[in-house]
Amino acid sequence: MIPPSLIPLPIAPEVAKRVDALELPFSRHGVDPYGIDKKELAKFFTLLRFLYERYFDIECVGIHNVPGRGRAMLVGNHSGGVALDGLMVIASAFLEMQTPRLAQGMAEKFLQKVPFLANFSNRLGQFTGLPEHCIRLLEDDRLLMVFPEGARGTAKLYRDRDSLVQFGTGFVRLALRTATPIVPVAFVGGGEAIPTVANLYGLGKFLGVPYVPITPYGVALPLPVRLKILYGEPVMLEGDASDTDEVIARHVALIKGKLAELIAQGRALREGQITAEEVKLS
Repeated sequence: MIPPSLIPLPIAPEVAKRVDALELPFSRHGVDPYGIDKKELAKFFTLLRFLYERYFDIECVGIHNVPGRGRAMLVGNHSGGVALDGLMVIASAFLEMQTPRLAQGMAEKFLQKVPFLANFSNRLGQFTGLPEHCIRLLEDDRLLMVFPEGARGTAKLYRDRDSLVQFGTGFVRLALRTATPIVPVAFVGGGEAIPTVANLYGLGKFLGVPYVPITPYGVALPLPVRLKILYGEPVMLEGDASDTDEVIARHVALIKGKLAELIAQGRALREGQITAEEVKLS
């Protein structure tokens, strides 16, 4: 991905207004304590808005379930050979909420080794997924975006596009430690946008990435398809971060089950079997 700062991209006035509305403590130089750059955000969201509103056919349901302020954790499923899901969730929180919020994701560690991308992602508020980063962000009442499937999730092939693979457990302990509500978010259609038929792990290792996804048309460039984003009701887990693995596993299963239900409804919505008004988000 080429950083928008390297593209002669005019900032859309509507996007600039929404960046100004972000409740982030920007300095007079337009930089917040984490190094997030206001101008970079405006360029990034100008490009992202084109993808969200023009390139893809996106329907977002349940955005009212995302808290307007205060700490919250968006926990989603991976769909597609690359992190298209993360980009579109970030776009929805910025473009669809009455008061825009910046969803800050926990990037895979390998991204820090990609030239230009590490500094660029940091300026947009997307940091390496280290526990200390997550705790600090939530304690500062930020909106944290987590994909518990990790790289296993983005590696799904087309036939498994709407399935859920093994979840990590760290997000549950993090939510318990910081008393953070979890908002399940289902992303449906990514498998059609990037229909992965194979993953080249050897080439990925050579390039310093987990794998290189292959589609029927070769490269993993997304197709302009219909995408659905469904936000479920916030879940406040009860317990302690030091609870046993068995207790934590039950919490993980609860969130995973809610995500599975949202994905099923997203598929039904995408196929015209139900309407947005018929979606049950609880």
